[in-house]
Amino acid sequence: MTTGLPTLLPPKAIPRPPFAPHLEWTPRKYLSEPQPPPQDEGKIQEQELANARQIMDGKVIKKTRPRRTVDYNGGMGRWALLRKLRPNPTYAPHIRPSPPFIVDLLPPKAYPENASTSLCTKFVHTSTNKIRCPVNVVTWTPEGRRILTGSTSGEFTLWNGLTFNFETILQAHDTAICTMAFTHSGAYLASADKSGIIKYFEPNMNNLTAWQGSSSREAIRGLSFSPDDRRFATASDDSSVRIWSFAESRVESVLTGHGWDVKCVEWHPTKGLLVSGSKDNQIKFWDPRTGTVLSTLHQHKNTIQALSWSPNGNLVASASRDQTVRIFDIRAMKEFRILKGHKKEVCSVTWHPVHPLLVSGGSEGAVLHWDLSTPDPASFAQPVSTPRATLSQAHDSNVWSLAYHPLGHLLVSASNDHTTRFWSRERPGDASSVFSGGGEKPPEIIDTSGQDEEDDAMVPGFSYGAGGAGPSWWGKDEESTPGFGGGQATDAFGRRPAGYGDTNGDDFIPGFGAAERQAAPPQQDMYGSGERQEDWSRGGGRGGGDDWGRGGSRTGRYGPRGGRY
Repeated sequence: MTTGLPTLLPPKAIPRPPFAPHLEWTPRKYLSEPQPPPQDEGKIQEQELANARQIMDGKVIKKTRPRRTVDYNGGMGRWALLRKLRPNPTYAPHIRPSPPFIVDLLPPKAYPENASTSLCTKFVHTSTNKIRCPVNVVTWTPEGRRILTGSTSGEFTLWNGLTFNFETILQAHDTAICTMAFTHSGAYLASADKSGIIKYFEPNMNNLTAWQGSSSREAIRGLSFSPDDRRFATASDDSSVRIWSFAESRVESVLTGHGWDVKCVEWHPTKGLLVSGSKDNQIKFWDPRTGTVLSTLHQHKNTIQALSWSPNGNLVASASRDQTVRIFDIRAMKEFRILKGHKKEVCSVTWHPVHPLLVSGGSEGAVLHWDLSTPDPASFAQPVSTPRATLSQAHDSNVWSLAYHPLGHLLVSASNDHTTRFWSRERPGDASSVFSGGGEKPPEIIDTSGQDEEDDAMVPGFSYGAGGAGPSWWGKDEESTPGFGGGQATDAFGRRPAGYGDTNGDDFIPGFGAAERQAAPPQQDMYGSGERQEDWSRGGGRGGGDDWGRGGSRTGRYGPRGGRY
């Protein structure tokens, strides 16, 4: 009697061990570089006729230049098709370290067990307002097609989520915007500014209402909606947390207990639970129904500047000026992990929507990625973790806000250096990867083409007042600073695009072409020897304000604009 079961498969279908397991796989085809698609003669003649008409009309011919796009639709379509054809529920194509396999790069949700595919460390683009001012807060629109930023000038700026170019700008507040949040349904946007004004907006940026939301016109630093969107909580510099009825725009309860300015507040994604962080170094958990304090955490040694709930709601991450990020497990109400790696204060923190990844931004301009998916056995005895990936020169100043795309394949960072930068996942076989090298300083490339005319910035579906006439703020043009590659001027395949530096060339096609790589210049010392950190404050004032110069009279390095702090 045989012990083995009979084999019903044909011999060719039975997997066999490799004949030479010691040999490393090398690609044997698709070795040549991607070639640009053939040009359509009809379109070329059409463009020449259009140019001739513009010359006859006395208009300046504007050269068309395709913009580089990080498109998530391709990966989503491929994944949806693969889900129907895959042999088992967890199947995903094996990505080999070669540029042609970029087509097999699926959305992060396709790799539930591999968090390393979601580390957004590759620099894609820099977007900058023409009237430069620090960017305090950034968020993706609910459908994931655009990015909304709020600056110290009180302006909302809308950027395209695929090409990262400017779309529109709105003078939303009279003072610096400190916080904003979309409802979970995506139907409304609430924002608050430095003078304590709360405003509602529709997705088309139509202002619905505005009122004073704090006592003594103190700044409102945080805003978060309840899971059902019926209420929202605000944290203000009057050391209180307020719970508001969204429909009635009235305060329902005032939570007092912090001894100093409350810098942030976050509502639990599914429960009736609030967490707030203050300048008194304390993190407090609140019951929004009774307004009582449930627990207080004293682990931080300095101001808590940002809080963020994990997507499952079990963990809360806190960023502090004591240069640490701490993660607390609310199930045991204990400290779960200490994340040390920042050289200066930590200003922002956010979770990846799919994987157990955490991203934090510091006042030295660094963006650090932390992987909590595979804890080291020694970490239980010593719960101090080091960063999984480091972008030490992501920005030139404080990283005030971070936001992941809802799919998790793009990261946006907003900084005190007046820029909004976009980061994507590393590409297979990318020779310019900065995954573990600490990151290089993104290139400074100024590109204002296509953003000086009013008709170029017009976005369908956005209201600009009666009769279609643009308001007075419409004259504020924008500029964009595109960049290519992870800290270097490279395309998606790790090569420098043709015509780099003069991307208006007729033969320029984004993502194609090859030239010698050119490394970005090294970053200069950010603060200098003996320089005061107040110069990098949100507004820079020192007189009569707190540590970050809130309400101060003297201006900082970036001029007399009022800062967030």
